[in-house]
Amino acid sequence: MKYAGVDVSSKLSSLRSELTNAGSSAIVISMLDEIAWLLNLRGSDIPHSPVMYAYLIVEIDGAKLFIDEAKINSDVMHYLKNAGIELRPYESILSEIESLAEKGACLWLDTSSVSAAIVNTYKCACDKYFGTAGTVNKKNTEALNGTDGTSCGPTYVYRSSPISLAKAVKNEAELEGMRNSHLRDAAALAQFWTWLEEEISNGVILTEVDVADKLLEFRSKQNGFVDTSFDTISASGANGAIIHYKPEPNSCSIVDAEKLFLLDSGAQFIDGTTDITRTVHFGEPSSWQKECFTRVLQGHIALDQAIFPENYPGFVLDAFARSSLWKIGLDYRHGTGHGVGAALNVHEGPQSISFRFGNMTPLLKGMVVSNEPGYYEDHAFGIRIENLLYVKEVSTPNRFGGLDYLGFEKLTFVPIQTKLIDLSIVSAAEIDWLNDYHKQVWEKVSPLLDGPAQQWLWNNTRPLIKY
Repeated sequence: MKYAGVDVSSKLSSLRSELTNAGSSAIVISMLDEIAWLLNLRGSDIPHSPVMYAYLIVEIDGAKLFIDEAKINSDVMHYLKNAGIELRPYESILSEIESLAEKGACLWLDTSSVSAAIVNTYKCACDKYFGTAGTVNKKNTEALNGTDGTSCGPTYVYRSSPISLAKAVKNEAELEGMRNSHLRDAAALAQFWTWLEEEISNGVILTEVDVADKLLEFRSKQNGFVDTSFDTISASGANGAIIHYKPEPNSCSIVDAEKLFLLDSGAQFIDGTTDITRTVHFGEPSSWQKECFTRVLQGHIALDQAIFPENYPGFVLDAFARSSLWKIGLDYRHGTGHGVGAALNVHEGPQSISFRFGNMTPLLKGMVVSNEPGYYEDHAFGIRIENLLYVKEVSTPNRFGGLDYLGFEKLTFVPIQTKLIDLSIVSAAEIDWLNDYHKQVWEKVSPLLDGPAQQWLWNNTRPLIKY
């Protein structure tokens, strides 16, 4: 409860209300992060993601968790029993689906995530017991019964899982965990950058893997550290232009002091999930690199400062992050922002900020998203600046249409390298944003540091002045 904010009974009650409103009697949940969130449990079956292999069926009057019982200790067993959740062998999920069909259950199936085997098992069982392969329930409970109130056989509801959106909207306890974990992560990153800059200045030869391993060492010393949240992208020079680059020990590059270095990394803590990208130069960047970096930063600032009406989907904000690049005919080939779980998957939906305008999920108060515009020049360099943000209400002097307006609050507090900024193209307002951000970085993170790391943070959060 300390980290989850809402107990499992309340979550199950809300889900059952959704089932009733949809005219459904049970839902099959196969998304592992949805199961972990709904039950307030975490696991370690998949690298970087604190989830466990399982299925969950929630009915109006009960719930069954299909999992390898060897993974369940006595405390968790007792916890699940008190929550009214029965344990079943993982491999018995299909026989349970058949049993539900035999009972005439109306299943809620999210076909974007549930397996074909589950759907086909249900349809075949419906045909076996009722002579029909099930009927799509398009009119809620009206489709369940005939005009005399008698059952017409099983039906199914094809809809997105209601858990996806509920999980995406973080409660205050989840947001507090995200805030706290990001500050500890920032302290680890300050210690790391202090070390790396010192090593590079002393001419120490380091590979991209050496650097990623050292970052893990600093992070693992922080309280509540569990794992990395994805494979670290430690990319020197041209490797930075490979958006999902992963350095390998036998083929990775040396970190070159005369080239741009892109580091995209994250951590899983017991109370939150982090994801941050910084691009730096250890020597003297070219004027072109500085212009590209500055335009990426301008897009990052524009999105960070965006204010928008409630119920607007993320794709309407995507152009904010690209506008400065577009002005000189540049762009990047990835989305600007993805959802992030609270001590869960580093990539989660249903929200996003992207040029792919098919996603109509509105950005809602409490959602966490990344802000990560970039620019990539093939065979030369890559630039990306990424912070995590959460959606909050903002006060505006007007409320056109009676709507509330929303904006963002930062979760990530790590300095942005100022020597990469071309001061000739930034506005006074953008400098004010950066100085205010660095002021917050110092105030929030410096108490967690001492010695050289604290001095590094001081040096890298000094106000920028445009003459």
